[in-house]
Amino acid sequence: MTYCVGIKLNAGLVFLSDSRTNAGVDHISTFRKMIVYEQPGDRDMTLLSAGNLSISQSVREILQIEELRETNADGEPGPPITIWNARSMFDAARVLGSAVRHVYDRDAEALKHAGLDFNVSFIFGGQVKGEGMRLFLVYSAGNFIEATNETPYFQIGESKYGKPVLDRVLTPDTPLDEAAKCALVSMDSTMKSNLSVGLPLDLVVYEAGRLQTDKIVCMDANNPYYQMMHNSWGQKLREVFDSIDDPVWDGSASAHPLMMPAARHAPLRKISTPDEKLI
Repeated sequence: MTYCVGIKLNAGLVFLSDSRTNAGVDHISTFRKMIVYEQPGDRDMTLLSAGNLSISQSVREILQIEELRETNADGEPGPPITIWNARSMFDAARVLGSAVRHVYDRDAEALKHAGLDFNVSFIFGGQVKGEGMRLFLVYSAGNFIEATNETPYFQIGESKYGKPVLDRVLTPDTPLDEAAKCALVSMDSTMKSNLSVGLPLDLVVYEAGRLQTDKIVCMDANNPYYQMMHNSWGQKLREVFDSIDDPVWDGSASAHPLMMPAARHAPLRKISTPDEKLI
């Protein structure tokens, strides 16, 4: 299993991935699930992957040479489009989708005979010179959707444990460093609840308009910031939990009574009487 998250903000982009893969409890390995494609000054793109490792690795390799061929207004074939010359992130995402379908055409039937699904998904985002930042979620069919202000982040892999903190914290105006912290808390919550997600972590923070980034780090358990964040988050959660009053059943003894007098607040209940026969 894995967990990856990509976040699009007004200030830039944040990408975070774990690196644990497993094929059973006795076969756990470490593989990087993030790769950055960069031409400084022209484009900066980050790809995160989840699903079948052999499929995602094949797509990553093919992506670097995959070409889209389109016809021009005269019906003649136009120049090939690759991730390195695409004039927009949308076109780069189309190239990624084509690479996914390329691997599907090659491997899906053999995987099916082996009893395996064609299971892969990607988060792909970045900026190409001449347009704003964009972030996409790419499915196993090669189709994709784009992040919006209402949905500023995407998750792939084991997403449910890390989602609540993202929903509570992130807005388009969230500062980059705060969003990176939020992503790390989301990852830490996931690792706490699921052993199939684990260290080391890859983190990329991209500042809007720079068309390159130097904020790239791989964190293991010895990373000072990760240690501080991991310990502080658990401690602060406990402090907040302890600060909330315990439920009080007697309404007269609390400003926030648990039990209300109205019958509609009570669950359905059936009480057996001595005259009833138990079946």
